[in-house]
Amino acid sequence: METWQGKHFSITDPKGVNTVIYEVYVTKKEYLDRYPKYTMERLNSTEQIVGDMSKKTFYVEDPDENGNMLMIFSFAKDKVVINNGMLLGNEVKITKKPMPFKYNKLYSEESTELKEVQYTPNLKRAITIIDTETAEEVKPTLYFDEKTNEVKGKCKLKPYKSYFAFELK
Repeated sequence: METWQGKHFSITDPKGVNTVIYEVYVTKKEYLDRYPKYTMERLNSTEQIVGDMSKKTFYVEDPDENGNMLMIFSFAKDKVVINNGMLLGNEVKITKKPMPFKYNKLYSEESTELKEVQYTPNLKRAITIIDTETAEEVKPTLYFDEKTNEVKGKCKLKPYKSYFAFELK
C-alpha cells in the first residue's frame, strides 16, 4: 500500500469554471547560473462533482514550513482569473483581489503551429500554453534546429480555439 505524505486542500468551482494550481519554486542562489530564478510545477488534483459544483482537492507533496507559493488560474468561458496564494501550515491564503498579470491570448482561424515558442532543457525560458476549454497544458514537440544548433519546441494549435500562454519571470 502506498502512502502519501504532504498537504492537501480543496476548492469548489461553480459550473463552467475549471481551476488549476501551480506551485512556484525559488531557485537556490548557488544554482542561479544554470537555472531560472523561478520554476513551477502543476499540482496534482482529484475532482468530485457535488450538484452543479466541482470540488477539487489539490496536493502539495513537499510542504515548506515557510510556506509554498501558489499560482491559481480559474478558466471560465471567456476569461481567466489569476490569483496568488500561499500554503502556510494547514491554511491556504489567497489574495483578496486578483493580481494583474500580462498575458497574450492566442487565437487562430486556421490550423497552425506556433513555431517561435522556444524550449530549452535547462528551462531558461519556460512558456506554458493552456487550452482554455480543458485547462490542460499544450505540450511542445521537441526538435533539434541544425541552423541554430539548439533544441527547440513547437506546439500544434487547433483552429477556432482560444489558448492562454504565460511565462514565469
